[in-house]
Amino acid sequence: MSVTTRYREAWEGFWREAPGEQGAVFWDAEPAVTVGIHLALFEPHLTAPGLPLVDLGCGNGTQTRFLADRYPHVIGADLSAAALDHARLADPAGQASYRLFDAAEKVEAETLHAELGDANVYMRGVLHQCEPDDRQPLVDGLAALVGDRGRAFVVELAEAAGVILRGIAQGPGGPPAKLAPVFRHGIAPGEVADAAVPEYLRAAGLVVLASGELPLVTTESLADGTRIELPSKWVVVGRG
Repeated sequence: MSVTTRYREAWEGFWREAPGEQGAVFWDAEPAVTVGIHLALFEPHLTAPGLPLVDLGCGNGTQTRFLADRYPHVIGADLSAAALDHARLADPAGQASYRLFDAAEKVEAETLHAELGDANVYMRGVLHQCEPDDRQPLVDGLAALVGDRGRAFVVELAEAAGVILRGIAQGPGGPPAKLAPVFRHGIAPGEVADAAVPEYLRAAGLVVLASGELPLVTTESLADGTRIELPSKWVVVGRG
């Protein structure tokens, strides 16, 4: 079994079991505290805002629908068919289009770029949940979608987030209800080294145009009712 196949099957299992309502999944926070904040950082760097916008790793499409309210041509792309089923059900008006897509597969990335032309890309929390052997191919696929004129906003959990998540999961009561399925399906969040991300981007020919740190808001709370927020790092990248 290939690395990508194991990864795809883990996500299929996760999304098949996931409840349909918004907020039921650990990272499915409301757009106002996720993509809404990210857009304020991303939009000043969009030199061609009219390009198609790809929500790469869109999951159940919560952030995709927010983007589709603001941009004319939004595509939610994910390698899980079950995730896209959720996304389409939640978007009966078809504000966005949805695409089964594995960015780590070079031919798929090149095919989508040939169809769309250069694109702007929003990618939240995908790289850190990848198998190590898929990380560089995934970023190469991101670069293929961006092409010469596009820009990408990439936000990833910091290394410290993995430590926090494992600590929460190993608490006396075990992982909280929304975090438990992530671990049960073999999805290991917060596993990519902070220093590795710029190297993946550089190797793919992408230039960091802006960067910073933000807490990434989740939908889960600790026993005392505090919302779990995880340290993350964001970059805006393009060809320069």
